[in-house]
Amino acid sequence: MARRLAWLAAVVLAALLPVVGAAFAQASLPRVASNNLCTDQLLLALAEPSQILGLGPYARDAQRAWAADRATSHRILSGHAEDILVMKPDLVVAGRFTRRATREMLRAQGVRLEEFDAVRTIAEARAQILRMGRLIRREAVAERLVADIDAAVERARARAQASPVRVLPVQRRGWVTGSATLTSEMLATIGVVNVAAELGLRAGRFVSLEVIVAARPDVLLVTRDDERAEDQGRALLLHPALERTASRTRRVTIPERLTTCGGPMLIEALDLLAAEFERLGGARAATR
Repeated sequence: MARRLAWLAAVVLAALLPVVGAAFAQASLPRVASNNLCTDQLLLALAEPSQILGLGPYARDAQRAWAADRATSHRILSGHAEDILVMKPDLVVAGRFTRRATREMLRAQGVRLEEFDAVRTIAEARAQILRMGRLIRREAVAERLVADIDAAVERARARAQASPVRVLPVQRRGWVTGSATLTSEMLATIGVVNVAAELGLRAGRFVSLEVIVAARPDVLLVTRDDERAEDQGRALLLHPALERTASRTRRVTIPERLTTCGGPMLIEALDLLAAEFERLGGARAATR
């Protein structure tokens, strides 16, 4: 009888160990607050939901936040230090240019604060994902996400090489994204010719309608695809001269929320580019 009880006890213990271990591991994960749009996105992609104490003021902004829908179940912070201090987080993550007074007060109160720079390259995005994974003890999730980004790069590169085009990223009022930006880096990584580089634009700046037309891009890369001109800035993109230069069928739309930050949203952005290049290649072949 004693042997049978010992055997049963061993079986029950063996069954419980993984559950207890998982619960212990989750309980030991750091509790984190974010005070920046881009660190919000990294946390939402990598952290266990129970780790996230609060997110930045713009986490639910669907125009700029890729994971705005995921943010609805989390507390939104004011951007000031006071509501962060009340929660007593193990770690606060923020942007390098997050409100200075907030960062200084958090440090003065002994809070661990980790700052992240704005991402300008895919390599920087990969590094930030891995760094956040280490900080919140979710390294395996971060490594899988980086591998997914690398795979998306290869998919987009294959499509771009099959349908080579000259692309000009342009936004309202003729703002052209320069070559030293995340959008341009993404195009360069997959082998697309960026007309902004041909124009000598390293940093983004406004250019005239005449300059855009004279550059004769094969494709315009825009952030919106609607036909509504709510002001003169938006009206420029709907000008008949641009329609003749690059009709709406030769415009690729990458929403702002996919390029505001560098991180998990790059997979969606790259796959969208791949699909659009395939569409453009098919349309060009059909007209031959």
